Amino acid sequence: MVDPKRARYIAGVEGAPPVPPPGGYHGARRVEGAPTPSSPIVSSAEAPAEKQPANAIGWIALVTAILFALVLLGTLLAGLTDLLYGVTMLTLQLVVVGVVVAALFSSRGRVLGASALVITLMLNVATVGAMSALQTSASGSYDGQKTDEQRHEEAYPGIKDLSAGEVLRQPSLEEVRAQSDAALAEIRNRLSERFGYTWTEAGAEDLRPERNGYGGESMLVQYISVPWMTNEPIQDHDRKLAVMGVIEDVLIEYGMYGMYSFNDPSSTLDDTILEKFYGSTDPLSQHTWEWYSDNYPDPLRFYAMIYDLSNDPDGELRAEREAETATTGEPLEGLQIYFLAPELLSEDDRAEFEERMQEYPGL
Repeated sequence: MVDPKRARYIAGVEGAPPVPPPGGYHGARRVEGAPTPSSPIVSSAEAPAEKQPANAIGWIALVTAILFALVLLGTLLAGLTDLLYGVTMLTLQLVVVGVVVAALFSSRGRVLGASALVITLMLNVATVGAMSALQTSASGSYDGQKTDEQRHEEAYPGIKDLSAGEVLRQPSLEEVRAQSDAALAEIRNRLSERFGYTWTEAGAEDLRPERNGYGGESMLVQYISVPWMTNEPIQDHDRKLAVMGVIEDVLIEYGMYGMYSFNDPSSTLDDTILEKFYGSTDPLSQHTWEWYSDNYPDPLRFYAMIYDLSNDPDGELRAEREAETATTGEPLEGLQIYFLAPELLSEDDRAEFEERMQEYPGL
């Protein structure tokens, strides 16, 4: 039989340890200062700092970057991109960059400063200027950036630094064409009679508008006659000299000077130029001869070229001539002759030219 006084110290059937008797076990010691269950538990970790709002410099940087980007886009859409590279716009760009940099160095403005930096990098004077250049190049709309004065100068019918009197005193396009056609015909006849050459047209007459020096085209043109070429090659050195002699005689009869050889070592051209354009410094081994004459102060200029593939061991000239032949149908080698004259006014345009020039008394 269990002592009833001891029954309260006996564990239950669950196996839990016995509870201590009232007042605790005999001889047990209390630990001074031990916390009671009601004592608050304090952590040694710091409480999270309160998030601070962005300061004024961050907002200023963001707003400034957005406004400046809008100004740039407005300038682009309005077609006023010539203002992008003015002093005012470049100064504003520097101010925006300065504000953005200041915000990045501020702990409370760094986030907004970073956003402003992204906007500034995407839309600035350089990037918007590049977009404008691409847009203008694609559309060809250059006029939107020009003043009325610039457009007026572009329409100048003459050529800068060439007076109207000089233009009107020189031979007309029709006179130059008639003279060059007659001279070319005489050259062909004499060479055919003496050497039996036959001829092929190596292209068509070419009239190219002359620039006026103010960004536009004048009423004057550059004239290039129909080029003619022999069907037979000319490879013998003495024969080449004889051919040029016949041509020179004809040119002198038509009021032109004696011929000048660009490919000769006695010319003012450097040896490297001679080798590059004519294949050698020695006329005996050159693949190209080029002789010239003019009738200065009149505008007529004459060119005679002899292409000789027998002096083209590396085939460089042949490749060039084959490409030219594929375009014009001319022979690969032989003599080619033609006239060129710049800054010519047609007789049909003379009256209009004089009338329009009256609108430009100061030019």
